Amino acid sequence: MTSAVYLPSQHASVHNLPDDDEQLRAVLAEAVAAAIARQRPDGNFEDPAADDDVGDMSLGVLSLLCLAWHRGDRRDAELVEAARRGLDFVLSERVFRTDNPGELFYRVRHSGLPYARYVLGDGEHPFGDWPSTVWAMLHAVNVLELGQGLFTDARYAELADVATGFWRWLTEASVFNPQQTANQAIGAVVAGLTLGRLLPDKSIVDESMALYHSEVRSKRITDRGLRLPVEHGAGHDQNYLPISLTFLARAHQVSGEQCFLDDGDEIARHLECRLSARGFDFGGPRYSEQHSGCEGMLGLRFFSGRIRADLGRYLGDRRVAYYCAATPGVASGHFAFTTVWFWQDDHKWYRDTSGGPVHTPYSLRHGQVSVSLTGQLTPYLIDAGSTAVIESVVDHQHGIGPLVRYPDGKTLLLTRPLGPARVRDATGDGLGAKLVTKAVVTRDQVMLAVQQLYVSDGERMHVVAVLDRAALPADVEVTFLAGLPYATADGERQRRIRTVAEPGGAPFDLGGPGEVLTTKGVLLADGFAISAGAALRVVNPPDGPAYVNSTQTVDLTQEQVAFALGDDPRGYGNPDAGWQRVVATNHVLAEPVSDMPHGRVVFALCYGPEAVPMPVSAEAAEEGVLVRTPAFTALVGHPAGDAHGEPVLRVTAR
Repeated sequence: MTSAVYLPSQHASVHNLPDDDEQLRAVLAEAVAAAIARQRPDGNFEDPAADDDVGDMSLGVLSLLCLAWHRGDRRDAELVEAARRGLDFVLSERVFRTDNPGELFYRVRHSGLPYARYVLGDGEHPFGDWPSTVWAMLHAVNVLELGQGLFTDARYAELADVATGFWRWLTEASVFNPQQTANQAIGAVVAGLTLGRLLPDKSIVDESMALYHSEVRSKRITDRGLRLPVEHGAGHDQNYLPISLTFLARAHQVSGEQCFLDDGDEIARHLECRLSARGFDFGGPRYSEQHSGCEGMLGLRFFSGRIRADLGRYLGDRRVAYYCAATPGVASGHFAFTTVWFWQDDHKWYRDTSGGPVHTPYSLRHGQVSVSLTGQLTPYLIDAGSTAVIESVVDHQHGIGPLVRYPDGKTLLLTRPLGPARVRDATGDGLGAKLVTKAVVTRDQVMLAVQQLYVSDGERMHVVAVLDRAALPADVEVTFLAGLPYATADGERQRRIRTVAEPGGAPFDLGGPGEVLTTKGVLLADGFAISAGAALRVVNPPDGPAYVNSTQTVDLTQEQVAFALGDDPRGYGNPDAGWQRVVATNHVLAEPVSDMPHGRVVFALCYGPEAVPMPVSAEAAEEGVLVRTPAFTALVGHPAGDAHGEPVLRVTAR
């Protein structure tokens, strides 16, 4: 084994960052002082270590100087001279008017309109010029709004002309939103709305609203019943959705239009049902485990209050918490507009202080534990004991649930529903519970009911599964795929879990083909335990790049595996498609409990901070199956439901 592997940017909850005026004033003062100290003689504020996102960088740093000027924090001669030299540099060296060689998305060739470059050299990644120009326009309107009196009238007027030219380049010279990345498109709309306020001619405002409806709103996709903007071919994105929230919050602040609030509410509710109790999340079309820092802060805070959800638990990137920094401690200017907006906003974080269970249609959260479900109501993330357990993969099938293995070695994960699944939530006795009932079809075209119950006391998550054994062939093996212990909190970082153990046993490496560990119902991993009502086994995958925790992938994160198997090079397309190409992960398998009704199979597991005794019994009852565990007693009603077809669930603490 090599040294510990950490997830790159999941650190700590963003609402725990100080955001009082005194702290923000100190942070801004430090950033401005560092920028002025590093400004080059020609006025350039760019970070010399940066090799992309360069064209808007200097203008972004300049907007931070303007923020300090506008707030009255600094109005000394040093800042004035640095700001003026910075604007001179931008207007003379970072406004491009000749077409970038290799750009395939011009609608008008040789327009002469101004734009910003993603990479400065001719023909070097021209595909990134569109978002860089959006960012540059957002910086420009902030400089225009905050820098009045700081610059000469001539330079101020020239920047206003350039900003108007940016808009025309984005909407006339170029295909609008060529990367099909909605956060960039919403950002352009915000830039147009803001510029429209500064100009006598308000036509840009009308154009911006028309583009929002035609290019963003109409192209949203639906996941878990909520409409999401499209990011690189899909809607679920952990980096750009919080950024889109920020853009939507700002769009409403600028325009007052209700549509931005409505659309932001849907994204916020999607994040709320996806995020674990600790704010962990994974999967998505562009960034699988990278979370936004300063970019998403305004939107998460703004919409947390609107939907009354604790979105600030989001595990953010502390390296770029207040402003984007390529070199640590030095503002790069990229995303500086979100810093400006956050500094000017007076909303407060919504904090859920009730302490009770929180139900959404696709999650159950209680205290520091949670389960998150896919659109098919299949669990893919359980968080307990400061540890994230993610979906396992077996023969390309993803999820946490009952697993059937046929005599020929083929498997079937009983999680994909035939038709709609039914859900029943319950709260009481200090417990939160969710029962999901699905109709599932076997390889033999037999339909059977699978019921999966989640019960939490705020410290542990219990999972109980009940299914009809009589509907399955007698020669098949039925076990429960319990998920993959994946990452655990290590201070303010998330460390990949590399070993597991049975109590008193030697650590067992997650990696290496064909190894099997047998336990008596408890699996330990870095202060976390899975306890079961019967035996547990861990089976490692064979070697290969499509097997998570094989010898080839044991040092890779889920995100890195997803990109390696994706259709496109790093940073493009939808690498979540690559995650769907994973053949197998490690398998944590639980056996059925021994005491259960005739013809039924019952599994019981507990995920928590330490091992707990798990004697479990299940018996037939008039209304269904009565399951007793040391923590609770649950009546799991008949799959067909009551007289009206409604699921039956009763849970009481023991």
